[in-house]
Amino acid sequence: MTDQSAPALKEIFNAERLQHIATETTAVYPAFDAQGFLQHAKAGLAELSVMQRVARVSDSLHAVIPLDYPQTLTLLYALAPRLNSGFVSLFLPHYVASHGRDDFERSMAALKYFTTFGSAEFAIRHFLLHDFQRTLAVMQQWSLDDNEHVRRLASEGSRPRLPWSFRLADVQATPALCASILDNLKADSSLYVRKSVANHLNDITKDHPDWVLSLIEGWSLDNPHTAWIARHALRSLIKQGNTRALTIIGAGAKAEVKIHHLRVTPAVITLGERINLTFSLESTAAAPQKLVVDYAIDYVKSAGHRAAKVFKLKAFTLGAGEQQHISREQHIRELTTRKHYPGKHAVHVLVNGERLGSAEFVLRD
Repeated sequence: MTDQSAPALKEIFNAERLQHIATETTAVYPAFDAQGFLQHAKAGLAELSVMQRVARVSDSLHAVIPLDYPQTLTLLYALAPRLNSGFVSLFLPHYVASHGRDDFERSMAALKYFTTFGSAEFAIRHFLLHDFQRTLAVMQQWSLDDNEHVRRLASEGSRPRLPWSFRLADVQATPALCASILDNLKADSSLYVRKSVANHLNDITKDHPDWVLSLIEGWSLDNPHTAWIARHALRSLIKQGNTRALTIIGAGAKAEVKIHHLRVTPAVITLGERINLTFSLESTAAAPQKLVVDYAIDYVKSAGHRAAKVFKLKAFTLGAGEQQHISREQHIRELTTRKHYPGKHAVHVLVNGERLGSAEFVLRD
């Protein structure tokens, strides 16, 4: 059986979806020029990326709705609950970011409302660029809101390195600007919010790892929600074998283990096939120990050198004298973020940040 490629994310905004938007907009605004909207929205659609399609829908609505900003918001408020996809609703906050920056209070209320249907994380960043302190003050209040979508917007929208968006240079340079938001959310009951807080902090580790480590070292990890955020926030540093990060999660000590039967099979593959990594860890300690086990693949690059990519495997407590068998399958295939080249690839097992064993496989040309 051959793998069937999933449709591109941008196909969420296909001709059928555009018709859905036109139909539902007409339902809340009978004077809507549906044909004009569709003609504008479909022009060159195939060449547009997903975020360009979000912008296209927003721009197409603006092109055919002869209302002022407050009046348009009224009909978009009515449209939001009628849309059949949370992701599709991204064009609503995009409209606010494009046309509402001079109507701050009304726009903040609109983003707070629209984020409950999808997310306003991309739109709020334009307001942070336009009026940082005023917008940040609103987001600090959002971090205390009863609605998890609004609380998440406070964290996600202020991430310094939000994917698919521009970086927030002020926050990237001075992460303490958002410290109150992170503090308000560090024990949030919602997993949706906790993931955002962890991702926000992981962003900061790329530029200010010591700031994040000091912040989390000051937290009480007795709360399981806070402990969850800490583990996921430090994931990049843990992959790097950072001793402070490993210590925070209880795995800072040198692992007292032996590694046995390390193998990568098959030894030779072609692109698109899978490898299997298997090995066993045997405790040589007299007491239980916390282990964080990762593995790294030294990928062959275009110039012939190799560069490592670390992958998470598992974290567990290994009792005195116990053994743990571990296996992982990895699909070696082309990705938008990684191009593969033929040659000998090394696979390394990392335990508490220390390399304990290596094996190899060959990717055929």
